[in-house]
Amino acid sequence: MIKNNFWPVMIIVAVLLMNATIAAGQTFSQEKFKNPSIQFWPRPLWFWNNTTVTGEGIVQQMQAMRDKCGYGGFGVVPFGKNFSPEYLSEDYLKVYGIMLEKAKELGMTISLYDEFGFPSGSVGAFAEGDGKPRFQLKYPLQTIKRLDKAEEDISGPAVYEKKIPDGKLMGIVAMETTSLKRIDLTEMVSGGTVRWKAPAGKWKIMIFSCVTDGVPLADYLDPEAVRNFISMAHEVYYNRFKGYFGTVIGGTFFDEPSMFHAEFRMWTDSFNEKFLLKYGFSPVLLYPSMWYDTGSSAQSDRNYLFGFRAELYGNGFTKEVSDWSVAHGITATGHNAPEEALVPVNSSGDLLKSFKYLEIPGIDKIGGHRPAERFYKLVSSAAYNWDKKFVMSETYGAMPDYDTPGDLNWNQIFSIAMDQYTKGINMLIPHAVWYDNTKVTYKPELSYRNPLYADSLQFFTRFLARLNVMLQNNGRHIADIAVVYPIASLQGGHIFDDRTGPSNIDGPADPSNEFYKDAIKEIDYVDVANWLTNAAGKDFTFLHPEVLDEKCTISEGQLHLQNITNREDYKVLIAPSCKTISISNLQKITDFYNQGGTVIFTTRLPYRSAETGRDKEILQMVKSVFPGGEKETGKIRYNNNGGKACFIAEPDGQKLRDILQQTVNEFDVDYPQCSDLQYIHKVVDNRNVYYFANTGSSSIETELLLRGDIRLEGWDPHTGSSKKLLTESKKDRASDLPHTKVKLSLKPYHSLFLVEEKEE
Repeated sequence: MIKNNFWPVMIIVAVLLMNATIAAGQTFSQEKFKNPSIQFWPRPLWFWNNTTVTGEGIVQQMQAMRDKCGYGGFGVVPFGKNFSPEYLSEDYLKVYGIMLEKAKELGMTISLYDEFGFPSGSVGAFAEGDGKPRFQLKYPLQTIKRLDKAEEDISGPAVYEKKIPDGKLMGIVAMETTSLKRIDLTEMVSGGTVRWKAPAGKWKIMIFSCVTDGVPLADYLDPEAVRNFISMAHEVYYNRFKGYFGTVIGGTFFDEPSMFHAEFRMWTDSFNEKFLLKYGFSPVLLYPSMWYDTGSSAQSDRNYLFGFRAELYGNGFTKEVSDWSVAHGITATGHNAPEEALVPVNSSGDLLKSFKYLEIPGIDKIGGHRPAERFYKLVSSAAYNWDKKFVMSETYGAMPDYDTPGDLNWNQIFSIAMDQYTKGINMLIPHAVWYDNTKVTYKPELSYRNPLYADSLQFFTRFLARLNVMLQNNGRHIADIAVVYPIASLQGGHIFDDRTGPSNIDGPADPSNEFYKDAIKEIDYVDVANWLTNAAGKDFTFLHPEVLDEKCTISEGQLHLQNITNREDYKVLIAPSCKTISISNLQKITDFYNQGGTVIFTTRLPYRSAETGRDKEILQMVKSVFPGGEKETGKIRYNNNGGKACFIAEPDGQKLRDILQQTVNEFDVDYPQCSDLQYIHKVVDNRNVYYFANTGSSSIETELLLRGDIRLEGWDPHTGSSKKLLTESKKDRASDLPHTKVKLSLKPYHSLFLVEEKEE
């Protein structure tokens, strides 16, 4: 057990904006690192749970949470069937006001949690009025909707006549089952009935309708519905506590919106009109491809439809919440559910793009055998793609697992935190502290009242605060490797399955986890990510296809991510397994190879286009790099401009590591293989800052090779101490570029910052 360290009371005169605002222009120093000010202290979720919350109880707990735990604020979560005072009532707002005033006195920052419990979108699950949530009562026509399909097989010639099902008609399509020819019958509806003279052949006639599903949440795909949700939740707080916004209230927090509702077929009744406005043609004839293999256009059809639905989700919920928050002087964060779906089509739609318009992308590290750690890099990469400074994680809830008794131990707690910060998360929100610690629903209870944690909690929160000082800043992320996010292939291979929920046409559903039922055969992008980290010992960034097209340029054998703050320069571009890819993306990849870059393809080479009728162009571009196609597995191809290309049919960590060593002369960071050693490198205030962590149970003694001639200090986030490190400068034989050698020694579950000495 870690020895208790008393945290001196540190009160700031006025609470500044949330960390995102505070950190603008932030310069770090050894003193700030050793004794972080309160704005860098972690702010857990505080569940007001299953009991009556009083002003007296709030004041007492807040004082103790700051002084005994080292917490710098909270995200307040009203929760439980026995909670009182009633959510958003006058008595509730009075208690909330007492909490805000005490936070102001203590120098704490409050995150405005936007819901009673979760998921966001109901404005309270136990409102009066037939037991329905408030939003459903006020806006019954703006709740979540579902796309339904009614179908019938007929043999022509024949007359087909059918009454249209309830709901908004989205389209009627007749598909000849042999030729897969499709005919739009939507205009043949009269008086609520469709009538069509079918020619000879076997026909499948499909009627698509958008219906209210019954889930009492705001329609996440409809900005107007989300704005009405905001008016019922966020605006209540703003109208009552406007003076606290931007000072005591630093941001908003949403929890677990998702498209897995509505039997995995979430839709919105304005879909067709908005699609037509964007693309200039009706989507009706594309609809059958969401259920069936419709031939050569199936991949592009699904990319149009699922891609547009993902865009509506990102614009409909996260953008509206973020825009409102920024307009009211605060930031916004939150997370989808579940982030760990290999195919995100029926959850976030497109995990990276769901955060395009969110100030602080987030993820939930929770128990229940949900491996969120395999997906951290997707969320931090979203921040790097769209030039955001912060990445949030709601961490430790219901852990170790829902079905495992007991609590996390300190080694697990530190290991998870270090894993997150080395993968780009820099705002860990502990889950959780509980107002009534005798009625904890989801362990652990992370407060001074829990004897498992009381004597070392301040040690841990100070550790997190030091990580925040160093990594919550305007620094830019450094990585030599980019990995293309294969969303076009994920969307193209996904279909709706009337029998089992989400499924696919490429392989059987995984029955062990409902959220993996739509897993497509040969998906490897998450494996590639974790092989790079754990086996190859290399950091990287996922690139969204949109960002690869719009924000990346090529020069001098490198691919450059052109952002104002987070500029990145890549020597290697990896295209993980993808059957389908856009023409523009593959062109950028081949251009990179032709201009001297290194490209690596894994598992399978693309052969389908995300654009209709352009598969041959995909095949031609692939052949220009690999004339022998997938038979060239393991072979490195070279061109006259220094470009290198390799296809790995059966990839693993060692193969990736070997290919990288054979194709790249020098990396930003290099060290002997060690699965428990992880790092992140940023440049902050023109100084190199490396964070190395040993997430495992064995000591690590190794030698690091860092690009450039750098004098380094070691800053220990566990103790706050610092010392100069012995470094050796050398030149790489192949590139003649300077490198710095430094020895690294880390105890189990410990970490260290390597900080470039400040020039005098």
